[in-house]
Amino acid sequence: MKIAIINASSQKQKNPIIQDCLQKAIDRKGHEVINLGMFPDEIVDFSYVQIAYMTSLILSSEAVDFVITGCSSGNGMMLACNSLPNVLCGYVSRPEEAFLFGRINNGNAISIPLGLNFGWAGELNLRYCLEQLFIEEPLGLGYPKEEALRKIEDANMIHQIKKDGQHDIISLTSTLDSKFIEPIFKRKLLLEFIIRNGKNKQLVNYLKNIEV
Repeated sequence: MKIAIINASSQKQKNPIIQDCLQKAIDRKGHEVINLGMFPDEIVDFSYVQIAYMTSLILSSEAVDFVITGCSSGNGMMLACNSLPNVLCGYVSRPEEAFLFGRINNGNAISIPLGLNFGWAGELNLRYCLEQLFIEEPLGLGYPKEEALRKIEDANMIHQIKKDGQHDIISLTSTLDSKFIEPIFKRKLLLEFIIRNGKNKQLVNYLKNIEV
């Protein structure tokens, strides 16, 4: 599994902590971690809505399988992500939430509160959350076992409703204000990663021809 990190600019100082916790949580599981920021030394800041759009771009391109994101409370990022194509994002603040999201909801992103209640030993809670999220493979096996089939069917229905109810990422992009979108397309780290690794050739070709 390819797992990307892309956190809010407001919590960019936590980026190294997220990467360290994720690496420890998935140790020896064979997953690949791609850290796309936001990094502590970055000068340009992005709104959480812009980060959510980047999350949608990454997942829509099929360059990764899962995204770890978050903002100060975790709620804004979760809501913004779920408003965008190809992202099914859960809010995770505790290990049991992470476990249940991974087993039942079969989403492809989580949003973590990186400011609210992230105090002393906050990195331990984050690590335990990530351990529980990826404790079983594949995701979406259902829980509890006696209700697994119904849980899987419900999760599949959510995916289908989201797919049918939203525009694709290219159509959406054409409607967005240039002030919102241009800073994103100027972020070479993001665009180059998607173009190099994306499996959605239509989106990759679109991004190759973007002019900002």
